[in-house]
Amino acid sequence: MKKLLISLTLLISIAEAYDFNPQMQKYMNDLKTEAKKANPEFKGFDYSRGEKIFTSKHVGKRGKLISCVTCHTSDFSKNGENISTGKVIDPLSPTTNADRFVKVKDVKKWLRRNFKDVYVREGSAQEKGDVVIYIVNKK
Repeated sequence: MKKLLISLTLLISIAEAYDFNPQMQKYMNDLKTEAKKANPEFKGFDYSRGEKIFTSKHVGKRGKLISCVTCHTSDFSKNGENISTGKVIDPLSPTTNADRFVKVKDVKKWLRRNFKDVYVREGSAQEKGDVVIYIVNKK
């Protein structure tokens, strides 16, 4: 049990340490501040929570059961496809797609849009941070 706790703590620490550019790091810090205001018990973004948010299915804005995986796939190094438009979605992995998680404006836009598509609401600061940490650290 102690090994498991140490491993989980290490994983969270590694996840928090992703090397964002300065603008993205500021955005992630702003999300942390907002999450802490909403929940004083907030300890940091979490890979496992992000994975759950990304993979769980919900009745989306078009009335169909979907998850983020529906369009983005579970392999972030591969293209996805928008189920409504058929448009190809470039890989989410920043190691495969150097344009990911570079421009804060784009990250904000797509998080807002995708939460509304899947969850039919805007995501909280904690949810957004958890999802970003999950995506940038998924192997």
